[in-house]
Amino acid sequence: MSDEFISVRIPKNLYEEISRRVKESEGEFKSVEEYVAFVLNELVKEDEEENAYTPEEEEEIKKRLRQLGYL
Repeated sequence: MSDEFISVRIPKNLYEEISRRVKESEGEFKSVEEYVAFVLNELVKEDEEENAYTPEEEEEIKKRLRQLGYL
């Protein structure tokens, strides 16, 4: 992870909710910033995993599914 940081603005009520979750995390997260970075990293990883196939691979999968009668 990079040592460089930038600021991101979020609504105060969201910050307060995240702060409450940090306190309830029993030391898993040390700050709101750490929690937000964790959540965003998880979302980015999830998105990358959803796009695991190249367009060519997706076409091959569709072709096979058509041959099996699923599409």
